[in-house]
This record gives sequence, structure tokens and C-alpha cells, in this order.
Amino acid sequence: MARETSQTLDRGLTVLELLGRRPDGMSVNELASSLGVGRTVVYRLVATLEDHALVRRDPEGKVRLWLGVVPLARAVQPLLRGTALPVLRRLADEVGATSHLTVADGGEALAVAVVEPAWTDLHVAYREGARHPFDKGAAGRALMRLREGKPGLVASVGELQAGAHGIAAPIVGVTGIEASVGVVALGPLDPSIVGPTVLAAAAELARLLSV
Repeated sequence: MARETSQTLDRGLTVLELLGRRPDGMSVNELASSLGVGRTVVYRLVATLEDHALVRRDPEGKVRLWLGVVPLARAVQPLLRGTALPVLRRLADEVGATSHLTVADGGEALAVAVVEPAWTDLHVAYREGARHPFDKGAAGRALMRLREGKPGLVASVGELQAGAHGIAAPIVGVTGIEASVGVVALGPLDPSIVGPTVLAAAAELARLLSV
């Protein structure tokens, strides 16, 4: 039996998802085109979301996410972190490198969970809450590829920290979450060896987050 859903709520949530991918904001015309509806419908959706401080319109008429989404995101992050930690622990110990879960937060990549390997003497220190541009580091560029519809492994060398080597993969198929999982080490990482392990961790997290 098909589920009954609310078309208006679906459109409002889609507006938030679209704006989450566009930190520079979108015009009413752009939103109407993306939703396949008229401008009047978009004006009503935006007005309702504004009443809850989830979006705001700037002086140029662009609609952007606003402060009401912050407490919602903060409430979700501990749940996301708790789900990811066991997977990241196994990944860190298997590879012998610092593992991390990174999410898209506006126009930046945000590390929400980090696990250092238990058995290595030296490893990269990577702070939870660290932010960096999408075009820097394997984690950020994996998120870029996810948005472009080209998921796959991404490797980086020295982009965020001199001498650091990273490999990351996006978490694919989880509605409402743009995230990547990866590892970073002080020495070279062989993608042919480490890559399948990172991909397996990304697939496991996708399964856990889809339940």
C-alpha cells in the first residue's frame, strides 16, 4: 500500500535541502524552477519557513538558510557521531590511521567524529569540529563529488596539513545527509589497499544511517 504523504511538507523540506547545497542562496525563480511550481507557491513556502527562522530573504531577494536550522543540526550530530564511532574505530585500527566522519555544513566540510588508531605511536591529530573548504582535503573533495553525482574514492596529499596523506569516500544513498568517511596518515596510503577498506566503511555507515 502506498504511503500517504504531505505534498506541502515535502516541498518545504525540499526547499531546505536545496538551500543547504547553496550557501550563496537562491532566488524565488530558481526555487520555483527546481520545484516545478509557480512563484506564488514558493512565496507561501518561504513565508512559512521564515516564521520558524529556518530561512531568511536578504535585501537582494535571495533566500538562504537561517539560524533556526542550527539547533536542529546540533541535535542530530551526537546521534550521527554515536552511530559512526564503532565503524570509525574499526577503520582506524585496521588501517593504522586517524579516521573521520565529515559532513557538509553550508559551504564547508565539518568533521563531526574522529578516531585515532589505538596501536600506532604516531598519527595525525584531527580535531572534531574542524572545518575546511570543500576543495581542500580528501574528505571535502569527496563531498564535492557526491554533489556532482560522481561518488568514488578521493586521495589528497598535504592539502590541509603538510605531509598528511588522506583517502576518503562519500556515504551514498542516505536521504538528507551529505557525508564522507576517510582516513588521514603521516605517510603514504596505498589506494589499492586502503581504498576498499574505506569504501566498506562508507557502505556500512550508509546501511546503518538508512535503518
